[in-house]
Amino acid sequence: MKKLLLTLIILSGTAVCCFAQETTTVSNSSTGAGVKFSIGAEAALPVGDISNLYSYVIGGSVKAEIPTANHTFLTLSAGYNSWMVKSDLKGLLGSSSTGFVPLKAGIKYYSDGNFFLEGQAGIVFSTESDGGHAFVFSPGIGYTFNGGFEAGLRYEGWSNGGTTSQVGLRLAYRF
Repeated sequence: MKKLLLTLIILSGTAVCCFAQETTTVSNSSTGAGVKFSIGAEAALPVGDISNLYSYVIGGSVKAEIPTANHTFLTLSAGYNSWMVKSDLKGLLGSSSTGFVPLKAGIKYYSDGNFFLEGQAGIVFSTESDGGHAFVFSPGIGYTFNGGFEAGLRYEGWSNGGTTSQVGLRLAYRF
């Protein structure tokens, strides 16, 4: 699993570097003239049955946006999520949180100036020993403000013999 994770990170970095050498950046967020990067904080609420075990999710992520067409970007992202166990269950589960590393790729489309629609899919790995992995899918919407600040709202589902879901908010600085 560690080798797969390392391989995906190296391939993502190589792709971003290759595209970055061929483009130039501009200030307008929706034009396809340059590679953009963002780093952000994430917060989410578990939905469905999993919300009986976890109260909230916190984490962070980095994302690269590679222009593919006018107003359209290919996205590559990696992050870390900490699912916080409900306080009355901490003694039963043995820890106060469970960690996950999602790796996703997708499409981001700016429909009107700075408003965007985004869809991503990929894989999420548990940081627990023998924790496994799952398929992840994540549709979302958001807005990029002048000056580089970005806010996005998304639904995220993890599928592996069932679905674990969350509704999340990402606040990021885009450069």
